[in-house]
Amino acid sequence: MKFTAELIDNPWVIRAYEPGWIRIGETIHRHNLLLMPERILEPWPVDALERLTPEDLSSLTLHRPEVILFGTGAQQKLLHSTLLAPLAEAGIGHEVMDTGAACRTYNILLSEGRSVLAALIL
Repeated sequence: MKFTAELIDNPWVIRAYEPGWIRIGETIHRHNLLLMPERILEPWPVDALERLTPEDLSSLTLHRPEVILFGTGAQQKLLHSTLLAPLAEAGIGHEVMDTGAACRTYNILLSEGRSVLAALIL
């Protein structure tokens, strides 16, 4: 699916997403990744939401985003509530959605100048 985010002046804007790949700027990525307004960290070694650990979430808090968007692949899956303690302790909000919705939401928050981290499972 192609996104219409042409008005966002940022090299890390998501231009397109399909299961298995994502285009950020002009580059196609085929690995799970972490995306922020100022950089990409890839590959993200988490391959399924069910395999996230509290340590994985604690490491995400080190980036100090306002909110973390979890893209869970083609279908939305939920995080177990016991995993969310590191985010709550750090005062970081979170949303869990399918990866397509996470990509669209990321672009909206990026256009608003928000500090967002997208943890995307492709």
